[in-house]
Parts: sequence; C-alpha cells; structure tokens
Amino acid sequence: MNTIHMNDAGDDAFIRQVEKESGQNLSLCYQCGNCTAGCPYNSFYDIPVSQVMRNLQAKQRETVLSCRSIWLCASCESCTTRCPNEIDVARIMDVLRHMARREGYAPEPQVKTFWDAFLQSVERHGRVFEVGLMVAYATKTGKLFTDIDLGLKLMPRGKLGFKAHDIVGKDEVKKIFQRFNEERRS
Repeated sequence: MNTIHMNDAGDDAFIRQVEKESGQNLSLCYQCGNCTAGCPYNSFYDIPVSQVMRNLQAKQRETVLSCRSIWLCASCESCTTRCPNEIDVARIMDVLRHMARREGYAPEPQVKTFWDAFLQSVERHGRVFEVGLMVAYATKTGKLFTDIDLGLKLMPRGKLGFKAHDIVGKDEVKKIFQRFNEERRS
C-alpha cells in the first residue's frame, strides 16, 4: 500500500473540480470502508474505492486519474447505497473517468478503447448495440477473433442481435451527449 502524505500541497483545483462536477462533498468521507466492502470489482482494482476517496481528499490528482480502478468501475452503485453519509461514490468514479479522458490519462488503452466504443454506441442508438460494440472494439484493437467463442454461444440463444434497436427517447440521449460535448469545449 502506498503512503499518502497529507502535508503535501496536492492540487486544490483538482478537488474543487471533482466536487463541482460530481455535486458531492468529499470531506464527508470518513473512511469507513463500506464502499470497498460492497464493491463486486474490488479484487480487480489497483486502488480500492475507499483509497480512491482518500487519495481524492489528499488531492492526489496523478494517482487518482492514472489508476485502473476508475476505468473498471461498473457504476453499479453498491458503494453509493452503502455509504452512511450518502456520498454518491459511483458518481464520483464516473466524474473521475470523464476527467481522465479529458486529460489524456488512459492506464490501459484497451479499456479506454472499449469505453469509447461503448459511448459511441449509446450516442448513436440511445442504448448499447452489443454486436456493433464488439465489432468496433475488435476493429480498433486489432483483436478480431478474441472471445469469438463466447459470441457463438450467445447467438443461438438470441442474446445478440445483428440489427440495432433504437430506443424511445433516443433524441434525448443524443442531447445529453451534445450538452456534454459543448460543456467540455467551453
């Protein structure tokens, strides 16, 4: 485990930006560990959720934005529902992902490539088109036949459709992406 030196100056602008974008008060976290205890992906993280929160409080921009954990978070909200101070930890992890994308942090390019393909699919269809996502990811990474065995098992069960199905409200989802892109540019 890495030592966090609280007397280091850290990045004050970083913590203010995270609080502004997430709408959360990071000083409310008192490190109870409930977020980490409830996280189904914790065993895959390089920094447990509670330590991501502690690094945030310590204003450790580089440590937080370059960690693998923010990219692996599924936003399942187990951490949020377990927080005794009602901190929306999943929202914070989402904000950190967006900040990391904007600032060019991508500890694992394939994870970023997956997220890019995922978001493009949601923007285009209002939801994820799984086959389109798989094709986009495989094309961008050059891993054309990775996990093809899984795809072949899912197709006969009707779990993968070859045609995208747009949702009701697709235009509203598109507007969310447009607002996000406009805010990012300003």
